[in-house]
Amino acid sequence: MSEQHVPKRPITIDSVPWEEFSEGVRFENRYRVLSSTRGATRNKIGISYEELPPGKQSVPFHFHLVEEEHIVALEGECTLRLGDARYTLRAGDYVGFPAGQRAGHCLVNESDAPFRYLMIGDSADNEVAVYPDSNKVLIRGLDRAILRDTDRLDYFDGEMPDEPPT
Repeated sequence: MSEQHVPKRPITIDSVPWEEFSEGVRFENRYRVLSSTRGATRNKIGISYEELPPGKQSVPFHFHLVEEEHIVALEGECTLRLGDARYTLRAGDYVGFPAGQRAGHCLVNESDAPFRYLMIGDSADNEVAVYPDSNKVLIRGLDRAILRDTDRLDYFDGEMPDEPPT
């Protein structure tokens, strides 16, 4: 039986090392990627246990065209920014973001305690994510290209439609 097909025993969340990121004074988060402990080099579904410190935003405001995401609140509270609305998430709350839902989302911890939650989502090779606040588009299938979405072009732009085929 290949390594990939050998069942993995249960683990404790605390046994998975924390990974962290921060950018400037606004963005900071730490997380434990639980799905990476199952032995696959790339999982179809990603699951992470995450902690958002007080006064920080999780990630830039965004939405996905291909992937879906889910949040299960475990401890503390934070503000979910979803489209034009804001909601308070507390332990026991759940929210999902379907693929293609054109409403940005992010978390902001406006409390004085950490917010802990599970983040669950699928992982697509050709994901496209849109960042409405900064007018950017990420295209993972183009080596994770991030482009500014300011100059919308006509479908035939640069295609020389008035010249015969070559």
